Amino acid sequence: MSNSSSTTQFLLLAFADTRELQLLHFWLFLGIYLAAILDNGLIITAIACDHHLHTPMYFFLLNLSLLDLGSISTTVPKSMANSLWDFRATSYLGCAVQLFFFLFLFAAEYCLLTVMAYDRYVAICKPLHYGTLLGSRACVHMAAAAWGTGFFYPLLHTVNTFSVPLCKGNAVNQFFCEIPQILKFSCSDSYLREAGLVLVSVCLAFGCFIFIVLSYVEIFRAVLRIPSEQGWHKAFSTSLPHLTIVSLLISTGIFAYLKSPSTSSPYLHLVASFLYSVVPPAVNPLIYSMRNQELKDALKKMIQSFIPLQK
Repeated sequence: MSNSSSTTQFLLLAFADTRELQLLHFWLFLGIYLAAILDNGLIITAIACDHHLHTPMYFFLLNLSLLDLGSISTTVPKSMANSLWDFRATSYLGCAVQLFFFLFLFAAEYCLLTVMAYDRYVAICKPLHYGTLLGSRACVHMAAAAWGTGFFYPLLHTVNTFSVPLCKGNAVNQFFCEIPQILKFSCSDSYLREAGLVLVSVCLAFGCFIFIVLSYVEIFRAVLRIPSEQGWHKAFSTSLPHLTIVSLLISTGIFAYLKSPSTSSPYLHLVASFLYSVVPPAVNPLIYSMRNQELKDALKKMIQSFIPLQK
């Protein structure tokens, strides 16, 4: 990714200027990060160890937790270190690597959520064909497609973004490296190439969103035809957590990227980026564990196996 850019490092935006608030930010992010690691780690371990959870839905949930762990680890530790040591600089290569991995994990998670919508659609609307349409091989192929799409998508964006000559400053109004923030430093019109890629990405993301919405329209229509209240509860307990996560990820991501970096408040961007980059990985496990009885039972059994009850 060598180019004629005069920029050798970037300065990330700090959450606070005073030392006390910087330390507060460090401890707050540390708590969120440790909670995300613990919650996602528990879900991964419970699904891997409990054979009752070796089903397509929980296989995809395990992959989601892995992506959440990677996503929050890409942005939060660096921001914590910057606040702890009152240091804002990040290298040109470090910024490119962070941008690549964040986009990789974010795109893979979005693709996986689309696959999970299909899983819920088949489970509720076509239960007799569930084993055929979502066999173990099909699940592995769909998960691999989500991870693969997540890899090639940021590779294209990262190469294009950092092949643009950058000479209009280096102060990133964000606590991690982000495409709109990098492109504003462009000193040529070649950034339009990346803008075109972003437009294509938005169209693809919108297509996935339409697929998810249509899937849930069919799901809710099928649920309303279920005569049993217990059937309603089971269907909603597995579908609503997924729909909540999709809504949170899409709404906060769109809000963050639709705001122009040059015209809106840097701190507004900071809050928006926090909502789509930090909040989802931290709350996803809580949303699933609170609504899913099977997962709660597996977690309880696993915890009891490590901490035997006192007689």
